[in-house]
Amino acid sequence: MIEELRIRGVGVIADATLELHSGFTVVTGETGAGKTMVLTGLDLVLGGKADSGVVRHEKAEVDARFLNPKPQVCERVEQAGGEIDEGALLIARTVAREGRSRAFLGGRAVPVSVLSELSDDLVAVHGQNDQRRLLAPSRQRAALDRFAGAEVTDLVASYRLSYERLREIEAEIEAITSQARERAREADLLRAGIDEISAVAPQRGEWEDLVAITARLSHSESLKEVADRAHELIRGSSDSIGESDALSQLDAARRALESQRVHDTELGRLADSLVEVIALLTDIASELASYVSSVESDPQSLETRQQRTAALNALTRRYAPTVDEVIDWCLAAQERLSELETDDDRLIELSSEHLHVREQVASQAMALSSTRGAAATSFAESVSAELTELAMPNAQVSVDIRHADHVDGVDVVIDGVRRRCAFGPSGIDEIEILLSPHAGAPARPISKGASGGELSRVMLAIEVVFAGTDPVPTLVFDEVDAGVGGRAAVEIGRRLSRLARSAQVLIVTHLPQVAAFADRHIVVEKSDDGEVTVSGVRVLTESERVIELARMLAGLSESPSAAAHAQELLDVAAAERNDRSSTRTVKVTKRAKTPR
Repeated sequence: MIEELRIRGVGVIADATLELHSGFTVVTGETGAGKTMVLTGLDLVLGGKADSGVVRHEKAEVDARFLNPKPQVCERVEQAGGEIDEGALLIARTVAREGRSRAFLGGRAVPVSVLSELSDDLVAVHGQNDQRRLLAPSRQRAALDRFAGAEVTDLVASYRLSYERLREIEAEIEAITSQARERAREADLLRAGIDEISAVAPQRGEWEDLVAITARLSHSESLKEVADRAHELIRGSSDSIGESDALSQLDAARRALESQRVHDTELGRLADSLVEVIALLTDIASELASYVSSVESDPQSLETRQQRTAALNALTRRYAPTVDEVIDWCLAAQERLSELETDDDRLIELSSEHLHVREQVASQAMALSSTRGAAATSFAESVSAELTELAMPNAQVSVDIRHADHVDGVDVVIDGVRRRCAFGPSGIDEIEILLSPHAGAPARPISKGASGGELSRVMLAIEVVFAGTDPVPTLVFDEVDAGVGGRAAVEIGRRLSRLARSAQVLIVTHLPQVAAFADRHIVVEKSDDGEVTVSGVRVLTESERVIELARMLAGLSESPSAAAHAQELLDVAAAERNDRSSTRTVKVTKRAKTPR
């Protein structure tokens, strides 16, 4: 429940703190005093849309303390990095005039969306806007599912999994069939490329060796001539005269040094070094002789390698920059071609699965529709019973469940008749809540068959029924009693009082008949400068409640007759609160469900 709500800089509220308790709390005040801003502030801490238009000065700030939140709320707070302080959860929200908004959960900054996720487990806010939203058939289906509870929730979850899988299969079948021509063209191109590369059969690392061998064959004559000349300079030729070659010159130098070794050991060391040089040059000369013998001119081999080089060049121009990358392209193309060539098999497989899943969707849709039908009966009976308590004794609520035919729908059996019904994410049911306000009146959609006051009572009855099936710690009502007066208003007050036995109830109202039943009465008052300050939000004493109710009744807070009427209302409400043994606790027990 909400223990405290502090609002600063929101609309006419400069700084105000509401200390709330369990039970039934009512908020009243003159028109324009700022009652609505209280709910605006609460909406902000629950993750509502930030409207810079409500920011009074530079920044609006709202803090709320929630006592003993549900386990799932505590778990989400922990996941967000926040803390629960001695059983209390602190939520804060700030909105700057330029529209920038910040949210804090348990002392940790979080995205505003996190507050929205938690709101349904903290507070249920019901206002006239919520009534208008509930008039939409899609909202009414969601309301019925909420009433039905886990039984329908589980069926909806299973149905949606099958429905989504069916849509995935249909999308894949559509992609395969609608793109058949493009895929065939792609397969032809891949096949041509694979055939061309396979005909050349490139090998990894082949290019470097091929370039080296081709270069050698192309310059065989010049290579042989250079090697032969080098050999001649080192070793000399067989027909050369004298000792002009390198080896002969070095050997002569060695002998000269050797002749003086006995006179200087340094010359002997240099002579030994020349021996090593002569040996090295002798080996080089031998290698050059071998090289000259190995180099041959082979035009045929050269032509073959040049043709191979040209073929590889053609592949690298068309498919990839290098031979190795051409090979990689070919492998990827073969894999993609295999995928394209298996489309026919995949289409057969998908068609078979499509038939199976479609039958599954139809079966689950029928089960869901049947369960909704049973829940609709129980829901209608429960709401009708609540309307009796709200001074509409002859009103009857019913739920119309329709099924639209569609050529592309699913085949289902309804009331023994096989039909092809349109289906969507929530099943095959189109749901609308109908109201017969009095005996003999035809049942019509609540958006058309109810007056303003009747609609308010129907919506309150629905929320009371929800409170019994899906309890929320705090229920907030924003003038849901609009358009109601007299005895009906008294019954609404009595109903809210009973509802407060199982939940914290906070209501903003203009009706004294409703306000009289509250356990605590808070009044919002503006000061002379038009602002609401801390002192402008007060919890009224019993004597002050008489004055406030008199003002609400007659517009004259000092009227003796209005004060007497106000006291009478308070006495009736007090009797209601004290007579707990003879009045039942507001709790809706769902009746046994029978197929409709």
